[in-house]
Amino acid sequence: MSQLNGPFTGGPTLSDGVTMPWLGLGVWQTKDGDEVIHAVKSAIEIGYRSIDTASAYKNEEGVGQAIKEAGVSREELFITTKVFNDEQGYEQTLKACESSRKKLGLDVIDLYLIHWPVKDKFRETWKALVHLQKEGFVKSIGVSNFQTHHLNSIIEDTGVVPVVNQVEFHPLLTQRELLKYCQDQNIQLEAWSPLLQGNLDIPLLQDLAQKYGKTPAQIVLRWDIQQGVITIPKSIHADRIRENAGIFDFTLSDEDVVAIEGLNKNHRYGPDPDNFDF
Repeated sequence: MSQLNGPFTGGPTLSDGVTMPWLGLGVWQTKDGDEVIHAVKSAIEIGYRSIDTASAYKNEEGVGQAIKEAGVSREELFITTKVFNDEQGYEQTLKACESSRKKLGLDVIDLYLIHWPVKDKFRETWKALVHLQKEGFVKSIGVSNFQTHHLNSIIEDTGVVPVVNQVEFHPLLTQRELLKYCQDQNIQLEAWSPLLQGNLDIPLLQDLAQKYGKTPAQIVLRWDIQQGVITIPKSIHADRIRENAGIFDFTLSDEDVVAIEGLNKNHRYGPDPDNFDF
């Protein structure tokens, strides 16, 4: 893996040879139009190069508009989007990708993910992603919210290993077994809701923030990347987006990394990937 310094250009090399930034901007629950355009343009101006959206977020058009207006070359940017549950299945997924490409205004999507492992559909959906990659519509393909048994299914079906698995990951949900599995399979783990959906009032995080002269959010995001986990905190505020990027000028001690891991309660803020109904 690459060095953990260099705020926006450095990042891990995925198993398909593509480099992905350690830090990106998530735009879940960001309104389409001015709100998402402002957030994405602010992030790009600050130096972010990775933007994570999804068809379910209903803001791909705004993300596309921001990309167009941002004034940086397409080659510099890494854009992720996802096929949602009601779009899954082989043919449906091909159509969903075409729709996302049009809304984003992109010929090629950098990373295309299956958003959730929809029972009886995700295996055919994965075959569609393999096809889309072969046809050159997407550079890299991966999944989101997949457990080890979901991953085993699609790998057995196709022989193609996802390059990324984006999951809920934070100090209260450390997912050690899944992280180890992904490391063994050379699947890059990526954290959604890394900042515990704002629930950062935890004494240990407050103490470490004081110790390192950082915010609790910066402590958690640094903890992510020191474990080799890509992180995509969401914010619509330029000052917070800038603050979230201030994680490349310090290093947590090994003891503090372990202490944060000790906060784990297997607590999910989002749905259980083995038990969801949407």
